[in-house]
Amino acid sequence: MKTTKIIATFKGLVLVGAILSSSVVAADATLYKKCAGCHGQQAEKKAMGKSKIINSMTAAEIVGALNGYKDGSYGGSMKGLMKGQVKSLDDEQIESLAQTISEMK
Repeated sequence: MKTTKIIATFKGLVLVGAILSSSVVAADATLYKKCAGCHGQQAEKKAMGKSKIINSMTAAEIVGALNGYKDGSYGGSMKGLMKGQVKSLDDEQIESLAQTISEMK
């Protein structure tokens, strides 16, 4: 009887983990959608012919750039445009987005 209850509990935890994991992946994909228009579906393009190709950057470099755009301390001619794109992102979203982009190759 106890073994059956343990197995049922374990299956429940696995299911919850899978749901949460897929939600994070979906959130990352949703966050990147607004970037894809300029940076490409796999972050492979120079945005508006001016930016770095962001999928070649590390997650730490992307976090630094996004935070810099957000506080106005990073960027060249596109600084104003990017500040508007990242101003509503919180630290967790920036970290998640950076990880997602850094894994696109």
